[in-house]
Amino acid sequence: LARSVWKRIVRPGDTVVDTTCGNGIDTLLLARLVSPGSLLGRVYGFDIQKEALERTSLLLEQHLTPEQRNRVELFQDCHSKMGEVLKDVRARLVVYNLGYLPHGDKELITRAPTTIQSLHCSLDLLQPGGLVSVICYVGHPGGQEEYEAVKEFASLLPPSEWICTHLEQLHRPLAPHLILLAKK
Repeated sequence: LARSVWKRIVRPGDTVVDTTCGNGIDTLLLARLVSPGSLLGRVYGFDIQKEALERTSLLLEQHLTPEQRNRVELFQDCHSKMGEVLKDVRARLVVYNLGYLPHGDKELITRAPTTIQSLHCSLDLLQPGGLVSVICYVGHPGGQEEYEAVKEFASLLPPSEWICTHLEQLHRPLAPHLILLAKK
């Protein structure tokens, strides 16, 4: 569902941020959305784990043209640092896929304090009409607490500036929750 929303928001030539690259699947999709053909958008990707960035980089090398790959910049850093790294960037979309690295160490997870710090940064990076997309996994230790913190963060944003929505599967309580923050 999140990817369907992204495809409606992102236009060729846009700048987007993947705050949690993981295995690179979202990063690859975003690169294809912003840089089809000769239009050159930009993707900035973050992950704290070297293994995640290696997986992402390999996937990008396998599936993007050299021109597209050159439009993706990866940073081995916590998503909470993106405000320092991307000081002058204005993004159309900032995406989060919280939790842990699939097929990785399940003890290394995103946590509420750094995620909330990162969300503050994303609000500053976002251009008018842009979107922050947060996928929260609640079925692992720490996931429910992080989701609650993100939901509270979103609920406190001024309605005059933001449209905040929350999507969940009612018949699957442990399925991921999607929180969208749209900047007016």
